Amino acid sequence: MPQSAQVSSNGTAGTIHLTLQGKGGVGKSLIAAILAQYLRQTGLDVRCIDTDPVNRTFAQYRALRADRLCLRDEYNRIDQRSFDALMERFLLEREATFVVDNGASTFLPLWHYLLENNALDYLRQNSRRVVVHTVVTGGQALMDTLNGFHELAQTTQERNIVVWINEYFGRVEAEGKKFADMAAYRESTEKVCGAVIFQKRNQDTFGRDLEEMIAAKLTFEEAIGSSQLPVMAKQRLKVVQRDLFEQLGSIGF
Repeated sequence: MPQSAQVSSNGTAGTIHLTLQGKGGVGKSLIAAILAQYLRQTGLDVRCIDTDPVNRTFAQYRALRADRLCLRDEYNRIDQRSFDALMERFLLEREATFVVDNGASTFLPLWHYLLENNALDYLRQNSRRVVVHTVVTGGQALMDTLNGFHELAQTTQERNIVVWINEYFGRVEAEGKKFADMAAYRESTEKVCGAVIFQKRNQDTFGRDLEEMIAAKLTFEEAIGSSQLPVMAKQRLKVVQRDLFEQLGSIGF
């Protein structure tokens, strides 16, 4: 599995990062939050957008100041024309780097919109690159998340997918095979530009610290700087942050 790739020839400035996965509750918003924190740390002008019409989790991270994009029409249906406003922002705010979190209900509408309107080509012609971040998780959601990844990989024409291996619900393994050995990945290796492993750690220490930080919708910086947390809890959060940020750095952002 590739661990490094150059996302764009001129770095990450102006890149559009989308979290896309058809299965809910697998950590898309957390991944969007971690990605936004990492990109901001590198000095980029990061704009965060939450398009999830059901669970506005990303927007709850107040430090990230995510804008909310309304995608439902008067009949409470997803209105794909609402994505036009998103494209306008991508094209007008040319120096900004975007992190857009999408809910499970907007996964197919947004992806089909991008494909049907040749939006990825149009953005590329305007010097914008789209990087798709998708989650594959262990446990009961393994097959659903694998299918979501496979659909993205089979329909994109670019090497623009970053796979987040989320081990929180269990190891990402099936029939003795790890993700890199699974057919879904082997058929799509040319579409994957990097991977990040969110490894499962000791639940009584690391797990509890992370759960409390996530529940409070705090960034790593906020949690580590808090006077409320014990010293060793902060140390464990620093370990997780460093691990994830180093993996993101190896992708070439």
